[in-house]
Amino acid sequence: MSATDGVIEEKRVSRRGIWGWMLFDWAQQPFHTLIITFVFAPYFASAVAPNAAQGQEMWGLATGVGGLLIALSSPVLGAIADASGPRKPWIAVFAVIGILANTALWFAVPDMQHLWLVMALVSLAVFGMEFAAVFNNAMMPGLVPREELGRLSGSAWGLGYLGGLVSLILVLGFMSASPESGLTILGVEPIFGLDAASREGDRAAGPLTGLWFLVFVIPMFLFTPDQPRREAVAGAVRDGLRQLMNTLKSLPTQRSYFSFLASSMLYRDALNALYAFGGIYAAGVLNWSITQIGLFGILANVTGAAGAWIGGRMDQKFGPKFVVTISILVLSACCLLVISTTRSELLFVSLGSTDSSAPDIAFFIAGGFIGAAGGAIQAASRTLLVDQVPQERVTEAFGLYALSGKATTFIGPFAVAAATAFFSSRLFDLSVEDAQRLGVTPILLLFVLGLVLLPMVQQRVGEG
Repeated sequence: MSATDGVIEEKRVSRRGIWGWMLFDWAQQPFHTLIITFVFAPYFASAVAPNAAQGQEMWGLATGVGGLLIALSSPVLGAIADASGPRKPWIAVFAVIGILANTALWFAVPDMQHLWLVMALVSLAVFGMEFAAVFNNAMMPGLVPREELGRLSGSAWGLGYLGGLVSLILVLGFMSASPESGLTILGVEPIFGLDAASREGDRAAGPLTGLWFLVFVIPMFLFTPDQPRREAVAGAVRDGLRQLMNTLKSLPTQRSYFSFLASSMLYRDALNALYAFGGIYAAGVLNWSITQIGLFGILANVTGAAGAWIGGRMDQKFGPKFVVTISILVLSACCLLVISTTRSELLFVSLGSTDSSAPDIAFFIAGGFIGAAGGAIQAASRTLLVDQVPQERVTEAFGLYALSGKATTFIGPFAVAAATAFFSSRLFDLSVEDAQRLGVTPILLLFVLGLVLLPMVQQRVGEG
């Protein structure tokens, strides 16, 4: 069976098994929502690090190291998993790493001295949570017939965004309080006696993320069928590595597969960087509070759920490549809007005042579209990848998918960190705000480069 015209076995697992698999996205999304984007990241930059620009730089290094660890190991472990069969044991191992690392973020107190400890925990959290997703994604082709994969992936991503939304409302409404007023966004005192002055509500996002994942990943382990064991681990290591080497040697000759990995490497890294630095950017450039960033996150998760659901239906009708293309165009426009917006400027045009609400409104609009397009593009990308390989090599493919994404997921944050440090240097004598703004410009370039490579990618559905 070839990588482009093979036929995936038509089968369907029980409804309970499908819902168990979909709940993985619900279980994992709070990590991206609470830790990477809207609560812990801006808290780290504004209260733990010495200043916002340095916080952005350090966050880029921490998430970049986690991405580098995944890039170096995911294709190898994916190939071994394909040879051995079951994926759940791998998910369990990396889930434990992610849960423990997230829970330990509670100890990231304001103005702490040993910041490298927090950075190490963030790197481990990225490593564990993202790796667990690699093996969960690899289970997808065996759940439903190929023509239903787009809708399944979109529905799962939509459910994930709803999970992120619920967890964000829980943190903002009942846990994270303003240090000045001591009250949450709902005007109540934090639950469990969380202290606002020491930012315990923001720090509690770590343990909540770990507990949330632990609870909601259980249905996948109980109800979703796994692949049968094919061979002993020792033999699987040998055969998996051999298959991986054969794949890597032949990859440049597989134009569609190779182009997809390269394109997705670029646009997914741009999206991840946009998520990772969006809250930090809003806190440093627009002077937003955690509450405002949280409202921004609620909007992005609502539109993300809608975008993933709608994108899944568009995927089923027009194919995943169409969804990815439209999403990149929308995300590029939003990125340009974000970069061109400060407290006193909108689309690089001076507002003549720092009191205007126009920058806030523009940022909220951008956040809504980023959520919608981000949900759609991530769901469609899973389907488009499945189109590139036969089913028996799908875990290896998701390993290479993780490699291709993480190859720039560490380069992207490092680029933002380096650009921020470069523009913060005495050479330019820029304000912290301008250094932050110029520091995130590599994100837009990544989107454009990803779009350039996309026309060479083929899909099974929607193309003649």
